[in-house]
Amino acid sequence: MPQPDHEIAGPIRSFLRIGKGASHDGDGMRRLVGTLAFAIALCGPAAAVPARAPDLSTTDAVLRWVNGYRAKPDFAHVPVAVRTLSQLGALHDTETAAVYVGFVAGIIRSHPQKADELVEKMLPIKAEDHWFIVRAVAYSGMPGWREVLARFANRMPTRQLMIEKYMSGKLPTLESISFDKSPTTLDKLKGYAAAVGDFFTGRHKASEPVSLEATSEVLDTLWGYYFATAGYEPVERILRMLPWSKDRQDADKLTVGSMAKFTLASNAAHDAGLLAMLKREVPRQPEEVRPVLNEVVEAAETMELAHMRKAALAAIEDLKRKGPGDKREMSTWGQVGQGVLAAGCVAAAATGQVEFGLPCVVGGALGSAALNYWTKD
Repeated sequence: MPQPDHEIAGPIRSFLRIGKGASHDGDGMRRLVGTLAFAIALCGPAAAVPARAPDLSTTDAVLRWVNGYRAKPDFAHVPVAVRTLSQLGALHDTETAAVYVGFVAGIIRSHPQKADELVEKMLPIKAEDHWFIVRAVAYSGMPGWREVLARFANRMPTRQLMIEKYMSGKLPTLESISFDKSPTTLDKLKGYAAAVGDFFTGRHKASEPVSLEATSEVLDTLWGYYFATAGYEPVERILRMLPWSKDRQDADKLTVGSMAKFTLASNAAHDAGLLAMLKREVPRQPEEVRPVLNEVVEAAETMELAHMRKAALAAIEDLKRKGPGDKREMSTWGQVGQGVLAAGCVAAAATGQVEFGLPCVVGGALGSAALNYWTKD
């Protein structure tokens, strides 16, 4: 190991003194040169010892390696890990593979100059898993990611349409995550009235920019991105989900917000760098984020994670059982004509969208991934 400067300086001063007192004959000079050469060899770096290859034989082993990557980066084994996941069938489902998508996206963003090299080494995975490469490149957000996809498009023929849609902006990336609040009762009624008005007038609503719904899958993707980079960007997006942990209108948002809150606390409890980052962010966050983030920091520091998880489960079950909060606030509904409400329910039933109007809502539906996660003992 190289010695600190002050440790190296001592031997050098000794060598200077030897030089001053040495005889001017050839033997003295040869001894001085030999001593200097030996000292330089001692101060130089030790011979490199080949690092032991990580265990990437199972999905659990790969996930452990991914989780520890930010502390010990190992770019050379990233394509090996991806090929293993493909061989084991772990990239078959987009929801369960989300953390790996985010991880590779973060790797690409951190090493843009090696993006082509990484894609080249991942291409041997199963053709049906090429969606993984396409999405990881698009989600990386690195400058020129579209050009990377264009260069490899012909070598992923089964994903031509997917590549075209990402390149043309018809499929959303992590840059376009939607963090909209749950609409209130009056918001929904205004939207319904506007839709009815457009139907009778023949007006067509202008198409909105494509956005990525913030789901449990997106949450996993952001964590994968963090595992690769240990950066603030994915954490900042997770923080924006925290107010949803107080949402009482939308079970999906409540679930995602609660998962964001729990995973932040759980990871920060074992990641000093992340905990320090969250503490720094408390005073900088908006009013609706700050109190929830304080709860996260406290839970991480006191290891009160089980209590947080139980409270989240109770809130989700309560919303499923009682329905959205504004359904229970009947004072608002008293201002609305019964004919409008009936028409809303009929229209919703006719289109199969029984959740369209609040009077038709019996409870929120949880996604399978979120449900499996939260019901584990």
